[in-house]
Amino acid sequence: MSRPKRADMVDSLAGFRAEKTEPSVPYGLLKAARKTGHLNLSGRGLTEVPQSVYRLNNDTPEEAQQNLSFGETDRWWEQTDLTKLLLSSNQLTHLSDDIRLLPGLTILDLHDNQLSSLPSALGELQELQQLRLSHNQLRSLPVEVCTLKNLCSLTLQQNLLESLPEELGQLENLTELDLSNNYLKGLPSSLGRLTCLQKLNLCHNKLSCLPDCLAQLKNVKVLDCSNNQLTDIPASLSEMLAMEQLYLRHNKLRLLPKLPAPLLKDLYVGNNQIEQLETEQLACLTAISLLELRDNKIKTLPEQITLLKTLTRLDLTNNDIASLPASLSLLPNLKVLLLEGNPLRGIRRDLLTKGTTELLKYLRGRIKDKPERAEEGHTAMTLPSQARVNIHNIKTLKLLVYSEKQAVNIPDELFDAAEDQGITTVNFSKNQLTAIPSRLLEFQSSVSDINLGFNRLTCCFPDISKLLQLIHIDFRNNQLSDLPPEMENLTKLRSITLNYNRFKSFPEVLYQIVSLEMVLLGNNQVNGVDPCRLIKLVHLSTLDLSNNDLLNIPPELGLCTSLSCLKLEGNPFRTPRTAIVAKGTDAVMEYLRSRIPT
Repeated sequence: MSRPKRADMVDSLAGFRAEKTEPSVPYGLLKAARKTGHLNLSGRGLTEVPQSVYRLNNDTPEEAQQNLSFGETDRWWEQTDLTKLLLSSNQLTHLSDDIRLLPGLTILDLHDNQLSSLPSALGELQELQQLRLSHNQLRSLPVEVCTLKNLCSLTLQQNLLESLPEELGQLENLTELDLSNNYLKGLPSSLGRLTCLQKLNLCHNKLSCLPDCLAQLKNVKVLDCSNNQLTDIPASLSEMLAMEQLYLRHNKLRLLPKLPAPLLKDLYVGNNQIEQLETEQLACLTAISLLELRDNKIKTLPEQITLLKTLTRLDLTNNDIASLPASLSLLPNLKVLLLEGNPLRGIRRDLLTKGTTELLKYLRGRIKDKPERAEEGHTAMTLPSQARVNIHNIKTLKLLVYSEKQAVNIPDELFDAAEDQGITTVNFSKNQLTAIPSRLLEFQSSVSDINLGFNRLTCCFPDISKLLQLIHIDFRNNQLSDLPPEMENLTKLRSITLNYNRFKSFPEVLYQIVSLEMVLLGNNQVNGVDPCRLIKLVHLSTLDLSNNDLLNIPPELGLCTSLSCLKLEGNPFRTPRTAIVAKGTDAVMEYLRSRIPT
């Protein structure tokens, strides 16, 4: 008798065959991500992104299928959209178009994978603010990425890019762009439309010239063009008025670039082919603090090196310098001078090993006092304190110094000697002054830097507001508890140092000075700060509030996106925890933003 046949024969071996399964993600992570909006899958060996991740906010979670009663912490229907997805350090070779199912993403981290292309669906993530694509194998950037209007940070270093789309200029809110370690030979002209850009990294590419469109980037503070094939720097680069740090190491430059950028503090031009320093180029560096010239072919230092009166560090390692001008010792702020690897003659080797201070002292000893002439009656004038007036400082460096004298007042003879000399820098620190000398007003058309630190000032006189050219003020180690409201007229002021005074609150007038870049208020008694007013200081990059009486840190402080250095240690607040503060500014700012009520 034959066995009846069935139309739907059962596969008897089905239970023994291995089913194709997608990479698994711990259910607890997915559950937590629905509540926090953050999912970290970095370093899990993933070769593809699981569907459960893409559909996190679309599919009903498992607990909804179960007949259970839920407490307040288990309400699956109270979920938030995924805003932060970290997929770095995996083995991803592609990204699915299903990424469009996560339209709420603001941060997408794909760095350190094996991606050779990106899906056009990325362009649908219109809330995206940070896109991290470094250390992949990308050969091109899809134009859809250039439609992400809210994108602030785009990191593409260590890929295989040879060109960039002209549409890149559409990312008008971009503040950080990292294109380093690629194969770029040119840049799109639309790059100049990225007017919000503050950091631009172009190092380790194949650029032989820089386009003039860079001049339109008025807010860039840090520009890195190291390790390219540049032979010249266009003069238009000087129009980047906000630039503070410029890296040009390992290129083919023969001259120091002529860059009258008013805020340029750090210039790195090591490992080039520079043979001489010209007065015209040196005179442009009016705010320079660090100048790196190592591994070039410089033979002599011109006397005009004394023009760099703000210079604190000069690196001349491995050049061809045989002698040093004694005038080098007249640089008032020079703290570090590096000379190893030069064929110096006339200076003992043991002197070079004793450090900068001893070397400058030796060079000062080589400056011979010139006999005074009748028309220079003040040249060797002796003041009551037996201190000589330094005419070279006054006439050449425009510097008026009367420091470390423990004086109760500044002698009139000193002001008389500086009359009509266009003094730009005044240093009356480390005395016993109880009031700001009124004769400072004689320099109101020229003075830009005042140091009155380490005195006994109890108040700041309102007339300081008449010194309209002031850029830097140093009032550290005094007895100040307030600043006059008239100081809001100081529209050029970029930094103010108030450490070790008696301030119990953040000085009201500082909220009004929008040009401020640095406020140092450490070691006072400040008990609060208003982030809503602080956020209006759009140029503020450094804020020191360490060792004060802050009982709480308002989360809105995290919205002060211009801050790159925030010091809070030594205050009695409980949150953020010490471990977070120890990680630095970025960690603190991210923590504060995460605490802002939604």
